[in-house]
Amino acid sequence: LRAPSAPEAPPLEGACARGLLDIELADPSFDRDHFLNGARGAYEIIQKAYADADRLALRPLLSNEVFAAFEREIAARPGAPERMAAIIDARIVGATLEGKLADITVGFRTNFTAPDGTQHEVADHWSFARTIGAPDPNWTLVATAGEPA
Repeated sequence: LRAPSAPEAPPLEGACARGLLDIELADPSFDRDHFLNGARGAYEIIQKAYADADRLALRPLLSNEVFAAFEREIAARPGAPERMAAIIDARIVGATLEGKLADITVGFRTNFTAPDGTQHEVADHWSFARTIGAPDPNWTLVATAGEPA
């Protein structure tokens, strides 16, 4: 028996495909699958740190603006936060290269569990950026947008 394979992501088109090609040409070591796996891992780490109000874990992963927004949200939440249960899907939905600054947006579909145990699905778009050629190989979360799926 073969395990069912994950559904194939639709081929990238238009500006997203051009942006990824520009990034790959500027940085031959860039690998889409490696990036997407890293983005999934970062999403999980950031969601856990956010739920735990772990600002020390969040700080190195977020831009100054995103960190400030996360801090405001942590301070304003009334009680126990919902927690991420599972990533359903993650795929690259946007990519640009401006000068040496690469920016890739990943669309996540995720299940979250509320403190009362109910689950709901959320659709997030998170943008990660990195300067091509920078000594630090890590990407930084520079923008977020989300809504119930």
